[in-house]
Amino acid sequence: MTAPTAAVRDRVLALSSAELPAYVYDLAALREHAAAVRTALPERAELYYAAKANPEPEILAALGPLVDGYEVSSGGELTHVGKAVPGHPLAFGGPGKTPAEITTALEQGVGRFHIESLHELAVLAELARRVVPDTRVAVLIRVNLPLARAPEGCSLVMGGRPTPFGLDPSDADTVVRLLTDGTHPHLELHGVHAHLASGLDAPEQLAVAESVVTWAAGLARRHRIRLTEVNVGGGMTVDYADPRRRFDWTAYGTGLARLAGAHPDLTLRIEPGRALTAYCGWYATEVLDVKNSHGEEFAVVRGGTHHLRTPATKGHDQPCSVLPVDAWAHPWPRPSARHGRITLTGQLCTPKDVLARNVPAPGLRAGDRVVFGLAGAYAWNISHHDFLMHPRPGFHFLDH
Repeated sequence: MTAPTAAVRDRVLALSSAELPAYVYDLAALREHAAAVRTALPERAELYYAAKANPEPEILAALGPLVDGYEVSSGGELTHVGKAVPGHPLAFGGPGKTPAEITTALEQGVGRFHIESLHELAVLAELARRVVPDTRVAVLIRVNLPLARAPEGCSLVMGGRPTPFGLDPSDADTVVRLLTDGTHPHLELHGVHAHLASGLDAPEQLAVAESVVTWAAGLARRHRIRLTEVNVGGGMTVDYADPRRRFDWTAYGTGLARLAGAHPDLTLRIEPGRALTAYCGWYATEVLDVKNSHGEEFAVVRGGTHHLRTPATKGHDQPCSVLPVDAWAHPWPRPSARHGRITLTGQLCTPKDVLARNVPAPGLRAGDRVVFGLAGAYAWNISHHDFLMHPRPGFHFLDH
């Protein structure tokens, strides 16, 4: 189980039943964590926040003073982030960028384009010629580099195998030539981007970063060009089974410093998402019913995986805490758990609507509050909100 911060606990207990479920974000805790990450990184390592993890305007604004920019992956994110934190540098990544999205990005002066294919390069080059004829647009080529092996514990792999992400390494030389021989005069090659996997601990992340930088340095030598930037992506692990086990930012920063020292002409860039914001968010709800089924006890809570899809998507149990509520104002009996462990489910008409299994919650009662932790990333924003048309949750941003 994982306990909410005191501020979150107090807010959850102060909410009425009608105000639940609710997402509660502790912005002070977010800033403290992001500041520690920033401090751990070396001077020549830039920190971009991957907005896809949680694009709430309040989250973006809280991170503003602590990050060097934001990574966006769609025209919608581009516009949204630009309005929420105007004036901050943006990097536009992701496969399948449409001409309309690229045009908008050019008009808004996006600082970096991560090129995913030869076709995308041609589209960007032509649109840059039309939209910003007096500007050289900064480009990083995203490459699907090989991995010696999938790192142990890796939750998602975006590189080293057939995927829709990035250029095949065999196309890299062609792209470099097109960007350096005058074919695309409105584009300027700055470096390489490679986000290869997610769910990695610090030693695994450092090994991947070193392999990306080494490959980029070899590319530059081969073409006798100077690259100024390498973006090694995000994917720092968040352990839902053991929330106390966190990514070792100090060790990672020390390793990046050594890597930067070996390549003094390069700016290194990372773009974490989940690992920055997961710990600042909680999904709070109320137990509606407690019942036995074939020898197993279930608690049905308000809401469910249509609000918090993460456990269903990743196949894990969302860490949670129970906040007992002694008051019971209803005239009907109050159901309660008779055993030590209970499975927490939502209100959806599907057996997949499970938030956590075998939770140690002896005596859990209808009316008690349950607070699910690690809900600050890939939670509400990836969920299927309209299934069964239950009310949407409330949103509370605490700044203390």
